[in-house]
Amino acid sequence: MRLAIKANLCYDVGGMAEEYKTLDVVAALIMDEHGRVLATQCPYTKHDGGWEFPGGKLEPGESLQQALEREISEELALQIEVGELLHIVVCEYPAFRVKLHCFICRVMGGTLSLREHIDARWLSAAELLTVNWLPADEELLPRLRHYMGERS
Repeated sequence: MRLAIKANLCYDVGGMAEEYKTLDVVAALIMDEHGRVLATQCPYTKHDGGWEFPGGKLEPGESLQQALEREISEELALQIEVGELLHIVVCEYPAFRVKLHCFICRVMGGTLSLREHIDARWLSAAELLTVNWLPADEELLPRLRHYMGERS
């Protein structure tokens, strides 16, 4: 499945082509006890207020899991348990590639506090299409809906 948005191309990791700079980033698919996933809205000054699964870039020496734990603590004041890798989405930009590693997670502690986002919602599988997702996150939705459907 391929999704072209503006000048960017996002696709399943199996579609990778030529080699150039790749930036590894992580996303937390934080599930609650009701089988819903946490979605966060970016500020309008960043990504035009689009919705995403929270996460971010790796710092030198971090594993994917360590980066995700740090990012969620910094962005949302939550401590999470990082579970299985659900999927990897790749987005092509003119000068680099973003490789988004998407992990199933659960909250282990803390109280949700929006430090970088302007809104957050717990969404069921049926509600996933009710927000305006950023391209890489949107590419993940079919796999996430399937995962969520298996657990309901």
